[in-house]
Amino acid sequence: MGVRVRQKVKGKGNPWWVFISHNGKRTSRKVGDKKSAEAVASTIRAKLQLGEFGFDDPKPAPTFKEQAKLWLSLPHDWKESTRVNYLSNLNNHILPVFGSTPVNEIKRKDFKLFFDKLLSEGVAPNTVALIRAPISGVLTHALDSEQIENNPLTGLKLIHKKTALDIEPLSKEEVVLLLESAQQHENGAYYPPILLALRTGMRVGEIKALKWKDLDFENRLIEVKRSCRQGRVTKPKNGKGRKVDMSRQLAGVLRELKHKQWKKHAGKEVPQWVFENTRGGMLRHNGLRDALLSCLNKAGLRNIRIHDLRHTYATIRLLSGHNIGDVSYQLGHSSIKITYDTYGHWLPGKFKSEVDELDNLHPTAPYPHPNPDISKNVMLIQQLS
Repeated sequence: MGVRVRQKVKGKGNPWWVFISHNGKRTSRKVGDKKSAEAVASTIRAKLQLGEFGFDDPKPAPTFKEQAKLWLSLPHDWKESTRVNYLSNLNNHILPVFGSTPVNEIKRKDFKLFFDKLLSEGVAPNTVALIRAPISGVLTHALDSEQIENNPLTGLKLIHKKTALDIEPLSKEEVVLLLESAQQHENGAYYPPILLALRTGMRVGEIKALKWKDLDFENRLIEVKRSCRQGRVTKPKNGKGRKVDMSRQLAGVLRELKHKQWKKHAGKEVPQWVFENTRGGMLRHNGLRDALLSCLNKAGLRNIRIHDLRHTYATIRLLSGHNIGDVSYQLGHSSIKITYDTYGHWLPGKFKSEVDELDNLHPTAPYPHPNPDISKNVMLIQQLS
């Protein structure tokens, strides 16, 4: 026989529960505050001793698949790309393993073994974290719906070796070679979007979804309002828009592009997308990727991804001593910590001259002797003199 009192979710203001386990049967009651729950627990213990406490026939818990389907059907403040990723991870990784199991029968060790298996098979830790996200959402909903007594994922840590982010930025010299190659490739058709990526650090989806009305040539600003992922136009990655600066060179190139499009359409209204494909629609990801690879090859440079143009923008600015807060904002990171975590290993040792400026605060302070033994001798001589 067991009667326990606790909160399902710890925290001030959350309700207290009484959990009863007796002769292989279990049930629970939500009571309210802790004092009331302990009083109810005492009464139930007495009734169990007298055989007067009756268990209601429990309804079978839904399977994980049923709980996931209900959770997905609820309104969520998600980007469409987030919903697509959740569905993909559920269908490809999670439901084949846990889908038919009642949600209250899946134990903590089951999830631990599941995640460990993914990591041992070479699945990247970041990918495992993405797979874990919808599981956590389903279990939280099951806990709130009183289908489970506790969330087995709470506090579950995945031990894995941290790996450096896959970043392949170009140097300043390589950027020059790439841009010169892009000016020659297909009469410079892909030069503007490549230049834009290198001068603003915008994501490829943001570049594709850029409209002419988003450009303010007078103030040399670009308002990033939307992104395109898997053919769907959505909000930017962190759900917030931002304004990024246009360099003079970039502004000039985009002005010229706008004039060319105006002439191409016989003086009619310029189309909405800044970068068109051959049919007048939005720039195709594969087209930009293939053009970039061709330009890199002709310039004698190694192959990189389109996203590495964004990394190139960030690393060149940071290595040039630019303010990391501004770089973080221009990139559209939700916090400066993300910028530090992503690019911090590029910074150590690059700004010794700035560190040396701190010496100006106390210019008369003596420099310590480089030889520690000699330094000790000097101190002893000073004490004896």
